[in-house]
Amino acid sequence: MTEKVQIPRQESLMGPEIQNPFVHRFEFTVWDYIRIAFMSVTIAPIRIMLAFSILALDWLAAKVGFIGRTEEDALTPMTGWRRAMKIPLYFLGRLQFFLFGFHWVRTKGTQASVDEAPILVVAPHTSFFDPIIGFMTGLPGSLNRIENSKWPIFGTLVNFLQPVYVSRKDPNSRLNTIKEIKRRCQPNSGWPQIVIFPEGTCTNRSCLISFKGGAFYPGVPVQPIAMRYLNKPDTFTWTWDGPGAFSLLWLTMCNFDNKLELEFLPVYKPSQAEIDDPKLFANNVRAVIANALNLPVTDHTYEDCRLMEQARAKGLPLVAGIVEFQKILNKLGLKLETLQEQLDRFAEIAQSEGYVTIDDLAKYLNVSVSPALEEMFALYDRDGTNKIDFREYVIGCSLVAETANGEETLELAFRMFGGDKGYITSEDLTRILGSSFEMKKEECETLFKLVDKDESGQITFDGFREYAKKKPEYAQLFMTYQKQAAPQQTNGGHSIGNGNGMSKKSE
Repeated sequence: MTEKVQIPRQESLMGPEIQNPFVHRFEFTVWDYIRIAFMSVTIAPIRIMLAFSILALDWLAAKVGFIGRTEEDALTPMTGWRRAMKIPLYFLGRLQFFLFGFHWVRTKGTQASVDEAPILVVAPHTSFFDPIIGFMTGLPGSLNRIENSKWPIFGTLVNFLQPVYVSRKDPNSRLNTIKEIKRRCQPNSGWPQIVIFPEGTCTNRSCLISFKGGAFYPGVPVQPIAMRYLNKPDTFTWTWDGPGAFSLLWLTMCNFDNKLELEFLPVYKPSQAEIDDPKLFANNVRAVIANALNLPVTDHTYEDCRLMEQARAKGLPLVAGIVEFQKILNKLGLKLETLQEQLDRFAEIAQSEGYVTIDDLAKYLNVSVSPALEEMFALYDRDGTNKIDFREYVIGCSLVAETANGEETLELAFRMFGGDKGYITSEDLTRILGSSFEMKKEECETLFKLVDKDESGQITFDGFREYAKKKPEYAQLFMTYQKQAAPQQTNGGHSIGNGNGMSKKSE
């Protein structure tokens, strides 16, 4: 077997402490089942009926507040009697959450004024119950998805409170959102504080994922708020891989009392370096909240959730799509579109419950399991588990295959397979693959037919390159063989290869 080649296991690309912050499962005891059964036929139905009755009153109060409001009015802070309508909304909303079982919300620290901190930064974002923060902070403005404005009843309430809307589908939304937040944060603007959950999606509270930059681009002081749901079992967490909204709502209504704690941390005033670098500002504020909650931080983002949904559509487990997107973007420069393409290719290979084994890779490449293939597999298998997950595949493609898949490497490989005459025959391919990768003649012929699309009996360099680009994993196999062949073969005063994809003049 050839000597194993190792690529650097950069600390910056090591897997996160929390592998999946988007999964949630219930863990009920016998006592929990008894409590749920009792509450389901007694208190829970009454709670829900009363709470939604209050929601109807909320909607009515908001509709009154809309009377005579023009589009121009919506762009300026509420004043006069319209602003006074927030008072009944506040009490009705707090009563509604009381009926939901949040009888007493414990607070630590003191909420800063709008002059001290125009923005309230809350984490972690975990549940559809999180809007209770609005009723605990005097109904501030918020950052809200545009889709929420279209919900029946709830959309009316959201619109009345004049949120800053963001659309994940509009490419201009991010810039427009930042401009609007900056406008509202100007001194003496008259706007209330803005409460923002910077994670941008719900997690299971096992860590704090990457903070989006919206709260930090204005460069103004912010007040971090740590949010803790204290009940066990956890019936609050609503995330991508877990119970649905109705199940969570019903089970939460079956708790005798829902315990929530809000900790208002000291106002964070950004340094000049943080004002100049919103990402630094966001990371430092995240560290403050994480320290208060005693939680680790990871580089997962909402984009990981989009990849999870794509993985599901491809028949893979949801967890297969998680790559810790922000880290991959920062360290490897790979954008979401590139990862989506790679996930499509990974789904073609993975036949083992969301992982790629060496047998899967051999089948995909139409080669036999050989020492050369084992060596290449080891380069991808960063944790030594004998299986490759999507994150390892992405890193491997970036650091191994794509790096090796340069024009010079492909030209050398083409010559290696007999392409000096301008083409490769089936006999050329069989001879090299049989001796170096222990492939049978039938396997070599099958691979030849896949590359020889026009059935001419010859593989040209263009056809060779096209197939190699489609399956960049081949590049590392080429390099492995070049390394093996280098001591024995030379070509035109050059060695066939030196193991790093570069030719070297013979001395």
